[in-house]
Amino acid sequence: QVQLVESGGGLVQPGGSLRLSCAASGSIFSFYVMGWFRQAPGKQRELVATLTSGGSTNYADSAKGRFTISRDFAKNMVYLHMNSLKPEDTAVYYCNGVGEKGGTWGQGTRVTVSS
Repeated sequence: QVQLVESGGGLVQPGGSLRLSCAASGSIFSFYVMGWFRQAPGKQRELVATLTSGGSTNYADSAKGRFTISRDFAKNMVYLHMNSLKPEDTAVYYCNGVGEKGGTWGQGTRVTVSS
């Protein structure tokens, strides 16, 4: 089972940018779709963005125009580029991959948007 490890979270001011990284322990070719989810305090986990093996992307309305999901097959990495961050983007962000053996989650990386 390929494992996923997120990094890149931290404290950022409103309007700032962050790039989250998701490192896979094996080939990301094994996943049909990969994505980023987030869970804010007291709220359910929600979809942020997905990227299929064919390259199609999907974004939550809250992420459209500000966030970009991308990948690097050579490095087995998936990224979430986040711009124009808002306090409501504060959450733990999780990387997810779905393949033949089911779904895999990372441990999460915390993003705090605050002045």
